[in-house]
Amino acid sequence: MGVNSNRVEDENHCFETTLNIIPNHNNNINNTTAQTMVVQLPNHPSSPTQLHRVCLPPKRSTLQKLKHRVSDIFFPDNPFHKFNNQTWLKKFILTLEFLFPVFQWGPTYSLKLFRADLISGLTIASLAIPQGISYAKLANLPPIIGLYSSFVPPLIYSILGSSKHLAVGPVSIASLVMGTMLSEVVSPTQEPILYLKLAFTSTFFAGVFQAALDFLSKATLIGFMAGAAVIVSLQQLKGLLGMVHFTNQMQIIPVLSSVLKYKDEWAWPTILMGLCFLFFLLSARHISAKRPKLFWLSAAAPLTSVIVSTIMVFAIKPNPQRIPIIGHLPKGLNPPSANMLYFSGSYLVLAIKTGLVSGILALTEGIAVGRTFAALNNYQVDGNKEMMAIGLMNMAGSCSSCYVTTGSFSRSAVNYNAGAKTAISNIVMASAVLITLLFLMPLFHYTPTVILAAIIITAVIGLIDYQAAIHLWKVDKLDFLACVCSFFGVLFVSVPLGLAIAVGISVFKILLHVTRPNTNVLGNIPGTQTYQSLGRYREAMRIPSFLILAIESPIYFANSTYLQERILGWVREEEERIKANNDSVMKCVILDMSAVTAIDTSGIELLGELRKMLDRMSLQLVLANPAGNVMEKLHVSKVIESFGTQGLYLTVGEAIADISSSWKAQP
Repeated sequence: MGVNSNRVEDENHCFETTLNIIPNHNNNINNTTAQTMVVQLPNHPSSPTQLHRVCLPPKRSTLQKLKHRVSDIFFPDNPFHKFNNQTWLKKFILTLEFLFPVFQWGPTYSLKLFRADLISGLTIASLAIPQGISYAKLANLPPIIGLYSSFVPPLIYSILGSSKHLAVGPVSIASLVMGTMLSEVVSPTQEPILYLKLAFTSTFFAGVFQAALDFLSKATLIGFMAGAAVIVSLQQLKGLLGMVHFTNQMQIIPVLSSVLKYKDEWAWPTILMGLCFLFFLLSARHISAKRPKLFWLSAAAPLTSVIVSTIMVFAIKPNPQRIPIIGHLPKGLNPPSANMLYFSGSYLVLAIKTGLVSGILALTEGIAVGRTFAALNNYQVDGNKEMMAIGLMNMAGSCSSCYVTTGSFSRSAVNYNAGAKTAISNIVMASAVLITLLFLMPLFHYTPTVILAAIIITAVIGLIDYQAAIHLWKVDKLDFLACVCSFFGVLFVSVPLGLAIAVGISVFKILLHVTRPNTNVLGNIPGTQTYQSLGRYREAMRIPSFLILAIESPIYFANSTYLQERILGWVREEEERIKANNDSVMKCVILDMSAVTAIDTSGIELLGELRKMLDRMSLQLVLANPAGNVMEKLHVSKVIESFGTQGLYLTVGEAIADISSSWKAQP
């Protein structure tokens, strides 16, 4: 066989090897001499073959690289591409549309769309009013704050948000977290003004964090929401049983102990009323779930329960101690609360911490809900716009007597099923809440608090997703562990600490993947130029004299030492296998770097040291298909020069062909 091989670097820093092969008729490289190894190569062309180039990326300044990286991180979909080659007027219009999505669909809004939004807006208002009052109670806030929070934030979101179906208002999880974290330090009954100030301040910081935060893992949320749902339901036993004394702690053991300790306070009229309406609410929810066309049953059930129970209590006018009622609720618009924001003092850290946790949860739920319904209607929800919209509406809400709000799954589902077409449905809902605030508040005076407890229990039961937990167990045991720790942490420790434990496990999982990346021994799929894991593909065959390893992660300081030890371990295991099977002597180690997306100075030093160590073992180290930024760093650091003319190839197949041919050419 004739071989002619040479390697050059052109003016574009592309490394090229020219290989001329005159194959045998059976397309195999055969040799009868003892010095040359027998190599089974994939089918290669019968004409002289030029190996492909391994090139550096185009030269860019550090500022250009930084600009590209920042743009890629914060604007992965490149929203500014529409501004190219446009007039100043068009750019101004595009800017308005980018900052305020209402300008995108507003010009084409029609009466037909308004009719659909009017019906859906009134429908979700019937759900938002009782839920707003109930969730404010869950956050240990006056009920009127829940209605305030269902008025201002939806108006802001309708202008800034990108979802057509997201219905904005208070939600159970964020309400629970805020109520728990604040009440552990400040009593809402003994220091109501301070508690209210901290609630508004936490909402402000939640909005600040929401404009720039990422989201929790799905596994963490599944466990957290299930644990929170159990805690929330147990907390409602106070209202459901008509008790006066109750623990301020949120863990399952103190709550159950409190229920049993004060069992002489159980009020049977309250229990009977609560169980009847709880059955009604759950039945309506079940029917709507089974028959989506009857969605209005679950939507109307909470308001119906409030109206019927209020009429019943008003008719009999019982002793408030036997069936507690909401009492007086002030009429009027949201009073300003900017002067109540708490930016100094000993409780500032508490407000920031509460805002951070409740803000993350609210943002995660809001974007997840928005994307869920967007997928059903084949349109996109912009994550960056949603973060800004939810963040800004909470910052504005904190100045207008509102607490943390986001997109509610239950209200959004009702909004979707009711036929909402745009965010105008939020404006209709807010208008209905406005009318309630101005004229209808006295009607809620005799509303029994047990109804609020029943509404909350009905809402949070749906957060317990045991099927998702089973799926996690089957797919990823570490995710399941995070889910379980989050669940039991919330139940037995505390809500924020349970969440922190789950987040810690998720971070540990990330660190585990980063510091202990996968490495695989590759073999050739016969008849192809494909190289895959020997442990995964039974038909994959080893190439004599070659050890082909794939690294499946970036090479950083955190994993460079591990990778060096693991690669040397693979070399040792391969030598032991060769000795046991009396196979061909190993001559070359090829690192397939297709999955190595980045490398730092520690990684570069690793490759240099590894080459020297293998050289002392009479083994050649070859790199195949490094990524552009990896190649650039190897070139700048001069490490690539130490690999010689046969140390860098575009593919594993070309490396084997070229190196095998050079061995053949040796006398």
